[in-house]
Amino acid sequence: MKIKDIFFFFLFLVFAQGLLAQPPNTQVQTQAPLPNDPQVDAIINYAKRFLGVPYRYGGTTPSGFDCSGFINYIFGSFGFDLVRTSYGLAELGTTVMLSEIRPGDLMFFKGSNVNSSSVGHVALVVEVTPEAIKFIHSANTGVRIDNFKTSQYYIQRYIKTKRLDYGTP
Repeated sequence: MKIKDIFFFFLFLVFAQGLLAQPPNTQVQTQAPLPNDPQVDAIINYAKRFLGVPYRYGGTTPSGFDCSGFINYIFGSFGFDLVRTSYGLAELGTTVMLSEIRPGDLMFFKGSNVNSSSVGHVALVVEVTPEAIKFIHSANTGVRIDNFKTSQYYIQRYIKTKRLDYGTP
């Protein structure tokens, strides 16, 4: 072996030993969630005021809502003029993947017939964490919040998620 080879071998051993002697990096770096748009927060907080309002087929007022009537009422209170049906709402905005979902997005589901391929239900995302995608909606028991990640009923009926343009940066 030449002196140069021995020198590089020695440097390699010192470097490798230094790496092995350091404790492993056990900290998981996570990105802090982005703050919600203030208008999105206002819409979500307003929607939560209607928790418990009864379901009413075709309902569009606080005396009783159906799913799209609830979304229309909430957004209408903030100056948005949306289409009336869940399948019409599903054509608005930009489609986003579940991994990119955030509060303010609209989730669309099949109706009660799991074999259907068409939109029959809409909900507003209110919270996203690693354990939950929570959404508020008017279902057969009235306005309530459900967790998509733990609901077999909604998981098997999920169609897509859309993001609306709230007109703010």
